[in-house]
This record gives sequence, C-alpha cells and structure tokens, in this order.
Amino acid sequence: MKNVGEASAAPAEEITTGERSTRNRVVRSVLDHGPSTVAELAQRLGLTQAAVRRHLDALVADGTVAPREQRVYGARTRGRPAKVFALTDCGRDAFDQSYDALAVDALRWIEQNAGGEAAVAAFARDRVESQAERYREAVEAAPPQERAAALAKALTEDGYAATARTAPVGQQLCQHHCPVAHVAGEYPQLCEAETEVFSRLLGTHVQRLATIAHGDGVCTTYIPHTAPTAAEDEAATRAAPSAPSTAPRTTSRIASASASTAGRNPA
Repeated sequence: MKNVGEASAAPAEEITTGERSTRNRVVRSVLDHGPSTVAELAQRLGLTQAAVRRHLDALVADGTVAPREQRVYGARTRGRPAKVFALTDCGRDAFDQSYDALAVDALRWIEQNAGGEAAVAAFARDRVESQAERYREAVEAAPPQERAAALAKALTEDGYAATARTAPVGQQLCQHHCPVAHVAGEYPQLCEAETEVFSRLLGTHVQRLATIAHGDGVCTTYIPHTAPTAAEDEAATRAAPSAPSTAPRTTSRIASASASTAGRNPA
C-alpha cells in the first residue's frame, strides 16, 4: 500500500519546481527585453495575465523585480501609464557578471603601470582599512575575550558569513564566504592586507591558516590568547584580594603554549 504522504509529496515538489522554472522565464524575459508590462510578458511567454501577475507578485516580494510607471515618449494618451516591471540590482546579480574579471584586469593594470606588486599591496591595504573603520567601533567596545566574536559579527554583516570559536590556547576566526575569492586567488595581497588589519583590530599577532582563495573550504585565522596588561592584572587582584596570585604563572603558561603552536593548525 502506498504511503499517502509520499504520494502527495511528489506532485507538490513538481509543482514547486514548475513554479520556479516559470518564474525564471519571467525574469529572463525582463532581462532580455527590458522593463515589461504584464500584457507584454503574457504574450511573450504564452501565459495568462493572471498567471504572470502571480509570478510577479512573488518576484516583487523577494526583491528580484520592482514595479514602476512606464516612461512615455512623445504625446501622452489618456489614462494612467501602464505599470512595468524592471529588474532590481539583486535580480541582475542572479545572472552572470564580469566583476571578478574586471577587478583582476584593474589590479593587473596597476601592477604593470603604476608601481608593480608594491602598488597592488598599497591598494589592498587601503581597501581593507576602509572596511576596518566600520568594524573598529564594534570590536573595541567588546571585552578582550569577546573581540573575535564581535569581529565575526561585523564581517558577517559585510557578507563574509564569519564565526569565532574556541581553539587550544586561542580562538579561530572562520570566514565561510569570501566575496573576492576569485580575485584574491590571483592577488594574495588582498588576504595579506586583511590579516594585518585583523591583527591591529584584535591587538595581537594572528596567523592565517587557510583561505578560500587558495582552495580551502574556509578562510581560517588563528588568534592566540593575549597576556593580560598590568592594569588588568591589578584590577583582577583588587577584585579578589584573598585569592592567591597565580596570574603571572597562568600568563607564562599561555604564552609558552601559544609560542609552541604558532605554526600549526590548532583545530
């Protein structure tokens, strides 16, 4: 005997797939022909206007297309201009772009005509520094032990899908996406500049263990625990005056462990 749930699931999946396919045809038609009315789309695609409207409602809801008034050239006829639907920037991004190729060409031109590798490195540092300004306030406002997490959150808001997790004698900052991975594959100066900025933001030496640009699954940066400052030691002592002072020995152990694992992946 057939499972009723399984029997009904297959047609539902087929319907969903068909809806997505038709929706893609609507978007492609707008891309190929420019801003279009419901009537124009229905005629091109062989659909009813009601069906086109239903698909357009879904595409407007997810930000792929946006409605606007049709531009009228010459004498305007009576009545309101027809509403047309145009691709948004988000909708255009779903199609093939040449931004990576353009960026590589621009960096190659800088390298060949404006100072070689040093010029590329200067560009990379300037670019990452401008990003860092957006991160600095959030990182500096966090307690030292939470700064990696604060940086991960700021990076995520910039599209890097970053997380921070505890590792032996330190933490790992993981970026699960890199918007410039293809460009950085040819120009690693972008990764090097980013690592330098992470070090300054976090106030400690960091070590890049892996990058998406070089074929790894995740960009991974190792952040060793930092020794507490004299002021932090004094504050901790005042907060617990009856406890025996073990801070120097703990600090020494952490520093020693950090030094011994600096060249290895602690994961």
